[in-house]
Amino acid sequence: MSTATVDSKIDPAAWRSVWAVLVGALAVIFDTTIVAVALHTLATDLHTSVATIQWVSTGYLLALGVTIPITGWAQRILGAKRLWIIALSVFLIGSILSSLAWDAPSLIAFRIVQGVGGGIMLPLMSTIVMQAAGGKNLGQIMSVVSLPAVLGPILGPVIGGIILSHLHWSFLFWVNVPFCVVGLVLAAIMLPKDGPVRRAPFDLVGFVLMAPALVALLDGLSNTSKDGGFSRADVIWPLVIGVVLLVAFVAWALRRKARALIDLMLLKHWPLSSSSILLFLSGITLYGAMLVLPLYFQQLRGMTPLEAGLLLIPQGVGTFISRSFAGRLSDRIGSRWLAIAGFAIVALGTLPFAFAGLHTNEIWLMAALLVRGFGLGIVTVPLMALAFRGLERAEVPDASIISRIATQVGGAFGTAVLAVILEGALNSATSSGGAVAAFQGAFWWSIGFAAVGVGLAFLLPGKAPVAAAPGAAVAASAAPAKP
Repeated sequence: MSTATVDSKIDPAAWRSVWAVLVGALAVIFDTTIVAVALHTLATDLHTSVATIQWVSTGYLLALGVTIPITGWAQRILGAKRLWIIALSVFLIGSILSSLAWDAPSLIAFRIVQGVGGGIMLPLMSTIVMQAAGGKNLGQIMSVVSLPAVLGPILGPVIGGIILSHLHWSFLFWVNVPFCVVGLVLAAIMLPKDGPVRRAPFDLVGFVLMAPALVALLDGLSNTSKDGGFSRADVIWPLVIGVVLLVAFVAWALRRKARALIDLMLLKHWPLSSSSILLFLSGITLYGAMLVLPLYFQQLRGMTPLEAGLLLIPQGVGTFISRSFAGRLSDRIGSRWLAIAGFAIVALGTLPFAFAGLHTNEIWLMAALLVRGFGLGIVTVPLMALAFRGLERAEVPDASIISRIATQVGGAFGTAVLAVILEGALNSATSSGGAVAAFQGAFWWSIGFAAVGVGLAFLLPGKAPVAAAPGAAVAASAAPAKP
């Protein structure tokens, strides 16, 4: 009997957990991309510079970097349900305060509050649903769970553009409130009850090394969008410090093993380590191109943010179409061939933009975006599911953190690299033809990243052995929490 037959039905309790966390997660994912299109408006309305208002995004990003590493430890103390409700409540409070901000410093501070809640929710969401799934039908489950992550960068700018066109900027944050309130109600009703609050040792040394490492890396990469790119002092030094601290954390964690803040010994598990590498690349291909695509429509073709956002909708539609059957296929045939095909389709869908100019037919470009989104869905879902294949229940939280960090840093790296490439080419352009060539060059780099993904995807493990699924399910349902 095949694995697909054995695991053909998903426990209704698992679906309840999925829908309970999905609603709250929508607020976190969409909030990040909605605000990205509003920085100019916020700078104008709050009477500050773009360089200052940029910290509305950067502060949120750095807060994520601080809180993501402690999620596993906090879950072991409080339980998944309590921690989810606390984190979503913090995000809700941050959203309300952000909507009431009176100047740039207050808005930046309240966005950091949002980032603290969101940084816990992102990896915790994967942990909750993977543990509820009991090691079965991971692809189908992840095809639903990944929906906010893959659609957020596409639909967020559209929502942001509509709000900025018709409403006050404060509604960028008020739009989160209904999602948060409904999410809290669903979590209280649907998530499994936690056990008693318990004590768990905190790896203070690991936190002092890991959290600043992530903050420094994300801060350095975010500064590359400024003049000078990677040659800037506020890029070089944060990256150097981040790498040094990260190496120190790896040495410390490998020494402490399961007692570390994040158990890096899990990277011996090839499904997790290989999927994390490819998730890093998928973050580059998704978020890197999502920087260049809106700029192409706005700077080169003179469209408004809302018009550019609407033109990007086909990419979200393509992702929506492919994610469901990609999840089912990954449960049947494994992730390797799906990832190979997905990265290849992403490259194919990006190719027309490498030849696009000032007057390229918009219908043709929207068709290309549909294809590109189709490939992104095929890539993302199997990789996110693969990260948890064969893990015991106690190992899932750390695996969630590792895969989330890979995606987050990959996105920041892709955005930084393509921003530097595009800015450098635009600065040297002396005509509209030079500007066209600058965007075409940036898209060729995006295609190159996707091509690297095709090659690395051959290293992914094949289909899981038939006998592995029942064992994984037993382990996931019966293993004790990590001490």
